Amino acid sequence: MDADAIRRIAEALERMSPAPVKAPDFDSADAFVWHIGPDRLEPVPRVKRVALDLLVGVGRARDTLLDNTLQFARGLPANNALLWGARGMGKSSLVKAVHAEVLARGQALKIVELQREDLPSVARLLNLLRGSKHRFVLFCDDLSFSHDDQHYKSLKAVLDGGIEGRPENVVLYATSNRRHLMPRDMIENERSSAINPSEAVEEKVSLSDRFGLWLGFHPCDQDEYLAMIRGYCDAHGVEIDDDTLWAEAIEWQATRGARSGRVAWQYFTDLAGRRGVTID
Repeated sequence: MDADAIRRIAEALERMSPAPVKAPDFDSADAFVWHIGPDRLEPVPRVKRVALDLLVGVGRARDTLLDNTLQFARGLPANNALLWGARGMGKSSLVKAVHAEVLARGQALKIVELQREDLPSVARLLNLLRGSKHRFVLFCDDLSFSHDDQHYKSLKAVLDGGIEGRPENVVLYATSNRRHLMPRDMIENERSSAINPSEAVEEKVSLSDRFGLWLGFHPCDQDEYLAMIRGYCDAHGVEIDDDTLWAEAIEWQATRGARSGRVAWQYFTDLAGRRGVTID
């Protein structure tokens, strides 16, 4: 066998069973994204986020999550958190804003984003983080599971940690539109078709019970919606009188058929563009 064939075989074996990933320089950034194929943590130089004081209508969730995160950053006990509820109401924005606030208060804390599709690799990621001196918020956005989706079993490795336990320097924050992370009709189908209905449902529904904090997000009312937009305008220097703002914003949400933080930001983006104001 010639040297070229040996080299190709070696490369194929390396792809099938790659060497353990080396820990990155965690001092190079405060935020990272986990990728697989090959496994690696990519630093994020600048996180796109909204200031904490601009998140309107989520006061209780904001205070609870901030307190929990500060405890964790200080090396004290803290809970995994599930932020669930109405779409577009700032669940993922709150996680990123709280992280920024903790950094602003002089506490060292890293955030690592994990995609739902990469949950089967979470054990490898945890092993990488376990050996670090830093503390990490593992962030999984828009987490949910469908019929025959087995990824939820991988999530238990983060929440329960198996025989080793969850690394003491890692906490999980997840967002979802569903309180139990699964469609209600899927839960009902399990209950009606399984030989042992309660056991079949319990395995899936109990997943959300493993989060120590449940923070609910609900649709905003019109006053909150308008307050969000006014806050964005004041923060970014967009000048507009209240009457014009209210009329345009209400028309905007009527055409969207919805009222939420996301709709408020979309209107503000349009307004800033029309007024020639750039958004950082």
